[in-house]
Amino acid sequence: MRLLGQDLEFERLPGAQPVHRAACDDAGLLAFAAAAKESGGRLVALWGSDERDRGTGFALHVAFALAEGLALVTLALPAGHPEYPDLAPLFPAANRLQRAAFDLLGIVARGADRRPWLRHANWPADFHPLRRDCDASRQFPPQNEDYPFVRVEGEGVHEIAVGPIHAGVIEPGHFRFSVVGEKVLRLEERLGWTHKGVEKRFEQFRLADGHRLAGRICGDSTVAYAWAYCLAAESLSGCQVPQRALWLRALLLERERIANHLGDLGAIGNDAALSFGLSQFMRLKEDWLRLSAELFGHRLTMDAIVPGGVAVELADPGGQRIREQCDAIERETHRLKNIYDEHAGLQDRFLTTGRLDPALASEYSVSGIAGRASSQSWDLRTQNPIAPYDELDTQIASHRSGDVAARVLVRFDEVFESLRLIRRIVDRLPRGGLTAPLPAAREGSLGVGWIEGWRGDVLVALSAGAEGGIRRCHAHDPSWHVWPALEHAIMGNIVPDFPLINKSFNLAYSGVDS
Repeated sequence: MRLLGQDLEFERLPGAQPVHRAACDDAGLLAFAAAAKESGGRLVALWGSDERDRGTGFALHVAFALAEGLALVTLALPAGHPEYPDLAPLFPAANRLQRAAFDLLGIVARGADRRPWLRHANWPADFHPLRRDCDASRQFPPQNEDYPFVRVEGEGVHEIAVGPIHAGVIEPGHFRFSVVGEKVLRLEERLGWTHKGVEKRFEQFRLADGHRLAGRICGDSTVAYAWAYCLAAESLSGCQVPQRALWLRALLLERERIANHLGDLGAIGNDAALSFGLSQFMRLKEDWLRLSAELFGHRLTMDAIVPGGVAVELADPGGQRIREQCDAIERETHRLKNIYDEHAGLQDRFLTTGRLDPALASEYSVSGIAGRASSQSWDLRTQNPIAPYDELDTQIASHRSGDVAARVLVRFDEVFESLRLIRRIVDRLPRGGLTAPLPAAREGSLGVGWIEGWRGDVLVALSAGAEGGIRRCHAHDPSWHVWPALEHAIMGNIVPDFPLINKSFNLAYSGVDS
């Protein structure tokens, strides 16, 4: 089939999701990317792979979200000088993805920003960890890095460096502010401090076990990552997951969404000096996590989703307890929302602060909470629903103003919607088995999993290796697209508002640095 009127011939990959794949050349990639942008599509992910052991060279893979589903285009690159066209002029979020691809594989976007992203001088510039002939056990002496930040010059302009180590429990990230007085003219981020070599580590896992690593890429999104990985593994192996397991997966995903929204609503209130909000919402979140631990064996429900199904069950008394908890959480959250809405000091801090313009959100392919608060109506549970979401009629929570207030409102709305979905799931949970065997996958076959996590869409692309192993696994976090958009949202605000603005997005470090 053809998409967007382009000459590329797509084939649909096996599996429950509409994933279409095509090969292309340089011109075809640029033409398709331009058509995707023109049609209102967005860039989802960009990564590379080393195919030299198969007698070819390297490959560039680019995934786009379209009305028809996910379009995955693959560009073959030569072994000697692997170069491809720069996609950042069309999709600015491609900039950091391309830089990471060079650090890991040595594939080059022609004419693009060549500053390192993940390397941090921890290995030589000509050492690329994801090449198949790379000796990952090698160690290099630590070196200091003189990273070329963009300089802003002018009368009264000075720089404020924050991080990478912060005075709290959050993960490391460096933020370089250019300011006049307290007004922010520019922010430039430097991430990559928590790079752990996860994609290289996947090569040492078997297909049946990789979900454990996927679920640990970003601890607050363990369900989303594990489900995306399992979808990919199931699609390339032809596994048919029992219906009860699919409904339990959705239950776990919505519980993960609510837990994070409750925590964020409290933390955002605290950053605006309403410590009462933090104490109340953290109390609700703690109750929520304790019931998850009691019913499913883990506060974050880690390792609950496995290839072929789930590793947990919900007995009848558990379903009733979930219903009762949903009712209690809904009552208290409505009360707290009224307090937030009527608190003049809180609204003064929220309204117009850290605004992400809808046009800019579209330019950076922003999805999830941040996107929906800036008029980007992307939600896979509604647009490309897999079972059981195709029977749940999920309603998208959205807003147009794009400020802190909008991101707070979207979180409240999503809490109430997820509570409704959980009740429906518990009431309609089908009977049946919990797991199905994972058939052997053909070496080199490709599977893709795409799940609407609480931050946005999580993508896992999985290539089968020999004898049940993993050849290549790429896991993509939605924060890749929102971090650069945050640099724009802070402009024109004052420095003291940055913690509040940053918390209102609550982006992942580990998900991007993995």
